[in-house]
Amino acid sequence: MNLLAELTDDPWSGITPSVYETGRLVALAPWLNGHEARLRYLVDTQHPDGTWGGPGEYALVPTLSAVDALQGHPAARRGLEALRKLLSRPLKLPDTVAVELIVPALAERLGLRTPLDPRPLHALRKRPLPEKLWHTLEIFGPRPEVRTVDGIVAASPAATAVQLQGPRPGPSLDYLDTVQRRHRGPVPAGVPVQLFERSWIIVALKSAGLDVPEPMAGQIKAAFTREGAAGGPGLPADADDTATALHALALCDSPRPAEALHRYREARHFACFPNERTPSTSTNAHALQALGHDRQLEEWLRDMQQPEGFWRDKWHASPYYATACVTNALRGNEKAVDWVLRTQRDDGSWGRWEGTYEETAYAIRILSHSRRDVTEAMTRGAKFLQDWQDRPHPPLWHDKDLYAPTRIIRAEGMAALHLACAVCR
Repeated sequence: MNLLAELTDDPWSGITPSVYETGRLVALAPWLNGHEARLRYLVDTQHPDGTWGGPGEYALVPTLSAVDALQGHPAARRGLEALRKLLSRPLKLPDTVAVELIVPALAERLGLRTPLDPRPLHALRKRPLPEKLWHTLEIFGPRPEVRTVDGIVAASPAATAVQLQGPRPGPSLDYLDTVQRRHRGPVPAGVPVQLFERSWIIVALKSAGLDVPEPMAGQIKAAFTREGAAGGPGLPADADDTATALHALALCDSPRPAEALHRYREARHFACFPNERTPSTSTNAHALQALGHDRQLEEWLRDMQQPEGFWRDKWHASPYYATACVTNALRGNEKAVDWVLRTQRDDGSWGRWEGTYEETAYAIRILSHSRRDVTEAMTRGAKFLQDWQDRPHPPLWHDKDLYAPTRIIRAEGMAALHLACAVCR
């Protein structure tokens, strides 16, 4: 299977470039190879309305970064006008990584006012940074307390470049050069993230009845520490990666004790990190799968269901992702099935803004748990997946801005097609 061979042969992860992260390298590390290509990437990815990034509120963070990076360019002037329009409306922030700190930090650089209180940002700049904020070091500046792993700061090119403070030869510069060459200039916000990628792919494939090579389980087991599992080098361990890695190992008949997961317990649910801003439904669904059974957690997840039948999540823009995660953990939910059947598009697809391969795969997974005959909807969805071919996958996952983990998406599509074929035989 080509997808699994890629995981073994190429550790640099199938993560799409980030406008936000690329803009930070343009502004803060113009000495890095690929600078001109990053400038072109920013100019080429501007939308006709002057913004960058995703729809609606998802445009704010990438547009701030791109405008700051391109100051003096005509694209920046159009972007600044777009920012003023965005900031003149009631401000709705997406639940992306450290958005409440990134927005005031970049607005200050551009001399813009936002309704956000900058005092938490200013206070953090005066004291040692919590490890979970090292991933956003670019808004704080270099710090003596920050550690690198193989030269990498928290799996972030921008954070690594800021800590490096110039083109000094060594592992950090080697990492940055390798990452920028992967996409010929632009860079993802989080890379590499081997454990995240492998765990999610194993769970997607194995839970649908597909096989994966035995060595992949060994690679996941080797990544565990006393605190649990981290998505990539330099990132702190967290409940989501720990839970999904535990579930992946169990599916591979290589289980390990779940003690590390319990350190993230908070009453009825689990927190991704200490002092997190909002809880994650998908993380708690993954925790339930890792534990097998937990009455309080099941009740908490049911309490989080929206009246229409879906779930929302902090790690993804689409409710189809969160709903698939939770229905997988609860082994079905007919109210969620009703919502999926109501929201199928005329072309057989599903999606928040448009029909996508990824969201259609999640919808088929949700339907696969139904006790009803949903063959027609699954068949139409499967045809949409087959017709997608090599089209790019829109970014829907939350980091500092939206991104697409393309290998995970491909695995979800393969799993969905397998499930649809099983139902439609």
